[in-house]
Amino acid sequence: MIVNLLRFAFKQEATAQERAEVLAVLRGLTELEPVSFSSVGPDIGDDPRFTHAYCVALADFDALRRYVNDPAHLAADSVIIPRLARLSATRFADEGSPELAEAVNALHREKAAAHPEWARLLGTVPELDLAAG
Repeated sequence: MIVNLLRFAFKQEATAQERAEVLAVLRGLTELEPVSFSSVGPDIGDDPRFTHAYCVALADFDALRRYVNDPAHLAADSVIIPRLARLSATRFADEGSPELAEAVNALHREKAAAHPEWARLLGTVPELDLAAG
């Protein structure tokens, strides 16, 4: 099982309607075929810089690849990313290895290379920590 946990905060200028749209889009991503389980909602952690969190779990690397490359995921990012002031990602697996970690990081790099506009958009998030190479 590979788990991707995103913690984020909206830009102050994001309207209530825009925030609701982002959360709805995130909930839509949880319905994609590769997703084993998920959760999205208010961040109740101890870091006040983050207001919300999104967690998605995928059975294996193949499921992660399908999830990341699903056209709905790319479309969702174009709605989500412009409204974020900060974004932090943590990934973990129930049976990790250095090879799996490198494969996950390479998948991120492959997506950025295949979709330069997506990579540029991601780079516009003022506080970004993807913990990926």
